Amino acid sequence: QVQLVESGGGLVQAGGSLRLSCAASGRTFSRYDMGWFRQAPGKERKFVAAISWSGGSTYYADSVKGRFTISRDNAKNTVYLQMNGLKDEDTAVYYCAASSVTSGPYDYWGQGTQVTVSS
Repeated sequence: QVQLVESGGGLVQAGGSLRLSCAASGRTFSRYDMGWFRQAPGKERKFVAAISWSGGSTYYADSVKGRFTISRDNAKNTVYLQMNGLKDEDTAVYYCAASSVTSGPYDYWGQGTQVTVSS
């Protein structure tokens, strides 16, 4: 069982930056691939970024490529999402998730953190 708690969301002006954190419980964090997803009001939840258990591989949605960076610190049981050059369309609730199987479904989800970008 893995529990995930996101933090770092807030209100930021367009062009600004935020860093989201996702703290995981349990001693097996390093075995999980981790992902970030987001859901804007009235829209479906969408993939943002993912990182392999080792941190050696990362993946990004086209909409955030070059602006967002996913990273992890297995010693701290934490995954991060550095968001730069924020745009209005980045406004959403951001969720982190853990997957025990590479390219498999995400088994565990956090409660989400709100990111609001104002123009």
